[in-house]
Amino acid sequence: MSAPRLTRRAALKLLAAGSGAAVCGGVGASFLEAVERKDATDLAELDLAEASRQVRACSVSPVELTRACLRRIERFNPRLDAFITVTPERALAEARAAEHEIAQGNWRGPLHGIPIALKDNIDTAGVRATAASAVFESRVPREDAEVVRQLKAAGAIFLGKLNMHEFALGTTAAISHFGPVHNPWDLARVAGGSSGGTGAAVAASLCFGAVGTDTGGSNRIPAACCGVVGLKPSYGVVSTRGVIPVSTAFDHVGPMCRTVGDTALLFRAMTNHRVAADSNAEVLPTVSKLRLGVIRDPRGLCDDQPIDPEIKAAVETAIGALRPFVAEVREMELPHPDQLGRLIDFESYSFHRQYLEKTP
Repeated sequence: MSAPRLTRRAALKLLAAGSGAAVCGGVGASFLEAVERKDATDLAELDLAEASRQVRACSVSPVELTRACLRRIERFNPRLDAFITVTPERALAEARAAEHEIAQGNWRGPLHGIPIALKDNIDTAGVRATAASAVFESRVPREDAEVVRQLKAAGAIFLGKLNMHEFALGTTAAISHFGPVHNPWDLARVAGGSSGGTGAAVAASLCFGAVGTDTGGSNRIPAACCGVVGLKPSYGVVSTRGVIPVSTAFDHVGPMCRTVGDTALLFRAMTNHRVAADSNAEVLPTVSKLRLGVIRDPRGLCDDQPIDPEIKAAVETAIGALRPFVAEVREMELPHPDQLGRLIDFESYSFHRQYLEKTP
């Protein structure tokens, strides 16, 4: 079974029609649209999958892709504040090594030679990981997080570390020691959070994909606000080892890209788990294997706030679009423990206690 490819621009038009993007991202005569018009032939505008195909065919080099991303970072990051730390020398060295390997016929897979970026609560050996806090401004880990190890093994190129809501404890990325992240569709709006720099960098084509984290929406919220694709994987699929925690019981590490297919490719490179290996955007699963649950009663999930009619309409449109691809759509309830917030707060405190005592 196949389905027509939904381009990013077409998807954004659908979002705008439902006003979902306008709530968070302000699609319109935007900064990002002006950038796209000016840089229509920029290599950084390629989808990750297309860039990967061209790298494997040796029609474009990892060095060219990396330089294209670094140029865009230098040009646009001062206004977006998506990156905290950029590592151009390291990135170019990694790109040259990947170029040599691929030229010798040693292609590791779709992420080989592809420039990506990492949220700054993910440990990177020799490169600071600040979690956007003054407390960790000079923190330089000695070891890579497990997800970084996986991506290095896949041959990915690392451009640097992305801005975020401080310690991942918020949904706007407006609170950061390094300044607020701006939404590339409208600089006056937030990019969502806590992985706001991840969403902004991906949407503005500063990288081909990026890795964020999600405890209570931190990957999905900025993806929605910035008009890209963010995934919160199932529990235990992607290792959280080496990630500065919010809650060890509820934290997840997930990919963010400009298309569903690209997100699947990045996801598969982040872990050896079978669930990721089976996620192939080019081969849709049979309809009979998929069920879609719809939560009509949001009480307990949204602090009892009413759902905005425009958001509700956009969700209903999405359900209608997905209906032909699933075996069943049915209403469901999602249990929500009364003490969930306290559980997360307790685990956050257990990590932060020593820093609160040292620098209250």
